[in-house]
Amino acid sequence: MSDERPMQRASDFAPEVLQLFDQYVHGLIDRRGFLRGAARYATAGVTALALLEALSPRFVYAQQIRPDDRRIDGRYVVIDSPDGYGRVRGYLVRPAAATAPAPLVLVVHENRGLNPHIEDIARRLAVDGYIAYAPDALYPLGGYPGDEDAARALFPKLDQARTHEDFVAAARWLQARPDGNGRLGVVGFCYGGGVANLLATRLPELKIAVPFYGVAPPADLVPNIRAELMLHFAGEDHRVGATWPPYEAALKAVGVRYEAYVYPGVQHGFNNDTTPRYDEAAATLAWQRTLDGFRRTLLG
Repeated sequence: MSDERPMQRASDFAPEVLQLFDQYVHGLIDRRGFLRGAARYATAGVTALALLEALSPRFVYAQQIRPDDRRIDGRYVVIDSPDGYGRVRGYLVRPAAATAPAPLVLVVHENRGLNPHIEDIARRLAVDGYIAYAPDALYPLGGYPGDEDAARALFPKLDQARTHEDFVAAARWLQARPDGNGRLGVVGFCYGGGVANLLATRLPELKIAVPFYGVAPPADLVPNIRAELMLHFAGEDHRVGATWPPYEAALKAVGVRYEAYVYPGVQHGFNNDTTPRYDEAAATLAWQRTLDGFRRTLLG
């Protein structure tokens, strides 16, 4: 499907198709399973394959900040991760005109690695004055392959314990940068939202964690959290939503400061403006809240 065609909206699809797509992108069913299930909702001229293509990301269509934008300085940086896979490669983006130490944000991708959408998120943060670093969990397996299906197939091959250590190493490297102000936040989406929650339990120096539709960390680690949390949930994301009530109870039990927002009627992935699950109103509000949280906690 050409990126020049208008993107469809979630409301253009049967709810059952959206549920099948959510299962597909999270590895609960394979491509064949999606196509077989979606075939029941195909219509004349719209095949199951066309439904899958319509729901898949269109990166160029949604790009907000070009890589060569003069307001930013972006490059790929490889760092050491001795407790993880040994080396981590990520996309580092800085405000080009920064004259003082800048606040720092680690950006954690979905379960497809460092794709163009997450790179664009990092650039958006840099335009707003942050030094952003977006590691690629797939680097030990050759890096993001340029194809979402191939990336999704690679992801289960990672040893998550080592991958989590790679994100810890990336966060500590970012916080120690001499051009930063030492105040570190993290934002993550889907898989990355779960990583953001986990990093809050691992990094006492973290100022704020912002998970978008991310699963909760192990309950026994919640007392370790020192950061503020800002959590964004999709109202129609019952899979992740079910993990929130016990997580909230654990946060309250130990007095963690948090804000939690549920956006009614929207799908998991509502912030990702490369797919029809994107909801502009919810995404705009959630991102503004995120930036407000970063300004409050990271500007010092």
